[in-house]
Amino acid sequence: MSKVGYGSLSWRLKPVKVGAVASLPFFLAAMQLNGHKVTSDYELTPISLPGASGVVALDYFAYDRSTDRVWVPASNTGNVDVIDGSSDAVWQVTGFKTGEVELRGRKITLGPTAVSVGDGVVYIGNRGDSSLCVIDAQTLKREEWLQVAPPSAGPAAAPDAVVYVAATKELWITTGAPPIGVASADKAIQIFDVSEPRHLKLKLKIPLDGSAEGYAVDNQRGLFYTNIEEAGKTVAIDVRSHKVVAEWKVHDDLQGLTLDSARGFLFVGCGDHVVSLDVAHGGRLIDSLVTGPGLDNIDFSSDQKLLYAAASVTATLSIIEAGDDGKFHLKALVPTVKGARGVVAGKGETAYLIDPAEGRILKLIRK
Repeated sequence: MSKVGYGSLSWRLKPVKVGAVASLPFFLAAMQLNGHKVTSDYELTPISLPGASGVVALDYFAYDRSTDRVWVPASNTGNVDVIDGSSDAVWQVTGFKTGEVELRGRKITLGPTAVSVGDGVVYIGNRGDSSLCVIDAQTLKREEWLQVAPPSAGPAAAPDAVVYVAATKELWITTGAPPIGVASADKAIQIFDVSEPRHLKLKLKIPLDGSAEGYAVDNQRGLFYTNIEEAGKTVAIDVRSHKVVAEWKVHDDLQGLTLDSARGFLFVGCGDHVVSLDVAHGGRLIDSLVTGPGLDNIDFSSDQKLLYAAASVTATLSIIEAGDDGKFHLKALVPTVKGARGVVAGKGETAYLIDPAEGRILKLIRK
């Protein structure tokens, strides 16, 4: 399948089975972590991103269940890459502006880095020019574009997370880059009305006492969860009243969030481990499991009841079963590569990881 205007590039590499003898150093027979030797029944397939030469600044990416596609904002390339879940073919939505920004004393080129799947559309946040863009989820055609801050305001005012909230037909935008020390300029979440999915209309701002980092949305209960970086706490925001209605002090080093909305469990990435909170009953801490350091965005498969957490320092992916009591059981520990962080669950037991150093996505499947 090809898309006129975006090409029909298909980039594939042969799968390498975990546990087999392989030339790539990251495929090992087993890993020792936290005293438990766990072998794996999974394999990883690297999917190169077209136009990538070396490091690609990868951050948020998303799986669209309705189309079986993975959306990958490939930042400094100025493209958004779209991976077909069945064939691994890659298409590109091109022409996004990039810009040079200063982070930690170094100037780097950034472009689109955030994505959220909406109602028949996909929303893209661009750090390169502090903008939002709407893309048709089927045709990949770029539609409305909106500036959310002047580019001169820098990364503190640029979109970080971009989150579609189906319950209220809103798009929630966080700003800054808290994990690398760039606090949100306004310490607020910007809310856009997207009742007309292809049109963005600024609605209001939710003031916070710090920078929002990570998110999970419970459309069933009408709650939005995020971490407040400076305060080291996790909060719940009512999506209709736009008020903070609960907060928990889980850990000082907070990373990604994901949710089991059916059973009311919130999973939080905390530096080198994950925890489960019973948010359906007040937020009681249920369990904790060490994954290794270097967590970023984690994800939960509601179909499989599996939690995925990629540790970039130990180069491992923890696949964790979450029981009906919210307790964890480590099902598999899959060797990955140094720096691989951030994971999204796909169809079945498929998942995808970002590998920024090599400018590619790692596709995980069950053997």
